[in-house]
Order: sequence, then structure tokens, then C-alpha cells
Amino acid sequence: MFQVRIHGRGGQGVVTAAEMLSVAAFDEGRHAQAFPSFGSERMGAPVVAFCRISDREIRLREPIMEPDAIIIQDPTLLHQVDVFAGLKQDGYILINTNKTFDQLGLGDMIRDWRHERLCTVPAMELALKHVGRPVPNVPLLGGFAAIAGVLKIESVIKAIGERFSGKVAAGNIAAAREAYAIVIAEMEAARRKETEHAQAD
Repeated sequence: MFQVRIHGRGGQGVVTAAEMLSVAAFDEGRHAQAFPSFGSERMGAPVVAFCRISDREIRLREPIMEPDAIIIQDPTLLHQVDVFAGLKQDGYILINTNKTFDQLGLGDMIRDWRHERLCTVPAMELALKHVGRPVPNVPLLGGFAAIAGVLKIESVIKAIGERFSGKVAAGNIAAAREAYAIVIAEMEAARRKETEHAQAD
């Protein structure tokens, strides 16, 4: 079972993102579950949503305490909430930002991690460019398809098409595809760097 925790703020489509991930998994013939962490749902308040993806029936119902992947829709949460709590040591981190992990002040924390599993994507900018609204959730789903490899980008695109229609669907699909390409390029660059370091040693 693969478990994803999504952190963001009210109004950023955190719950919708988890639901679309589960729809993408269903479209692949898998079992999935998506649900929010209930609490203050005010605009701008921290919000958490969860998604589980499995090849077998999912019986768990509790919040995800030890995620395999974390998606952070709002980087201002990094120093407000313990977004990395419980994340598995070989887990994946995807952050909506155009900064590096070092620039975000996370360099020390992730020193021993596999760098191809740590990616950033300017999801807000991609959403503005393609959809005209600063909602980062859909581009991040494209980035997630790239970084985790758990779902195909085509399944994510199909889920977006089921959720939205017309110009909004087309814009979101374009944003997700661009995010996917950005993350694939980042991962390849990180692997090259690690190979170079290994050869230098």
C-alpha cells in the first residue's frame, strides 16, 4: 500500500487533490481511499488530506501517520507545521515552490535522503499560466505522477478530465503535463549528480 499525505491551506484544493489521486488509482483498476483531516476548514487555515493506493482492499480508516509521500501545496507551512512527521526515510517529498531545498532551509534535514525523491515544482505559477488561477493542486498531481511512479500521468490526466470540463480541464491538463516534465528533469539531474559524486569518491 502506498500512502500520501497532502498539506496545504483552505482554498487550495487539498481535499480535491486527494480525491483526484484516488480517481486516478481507480481508473487503473486499483483500490484507493481519500479523505480530509477534519478541523478548521477556514480559507487560509492549514488543511491536511490523505490518499491510500493499494492493489488490495483497504481496511484502514485512520489518518496517515507514516506516509510514503508528502505533497506540500503551501511552502509557508514548512516552518509552521511539522509536515514531515512520520515520513518514511526513503519517502518522497514534493513542494510547491521555485526554490531549492537548501533555499527553503531544509538542506540539513534532507542530507542523507535520496535526492531524486526530493523535488520542487512551481505549481502556483503553472496554474496561473495555464488556468489563470493560483491553485497549485492539479500541477502537483502531475509532479506526483513523475516523482513516485505509483500512478501513470495518463491516469492523472483522465482524472482531471473527469473533474473539470472545457477550458478549465484543458488548462489543468497542460499544467499537470508541464509539472510532470519539470519533475522528471529534476530527478534525472539529481541522479546524474549522485553518479558524479560516487565516481569522484
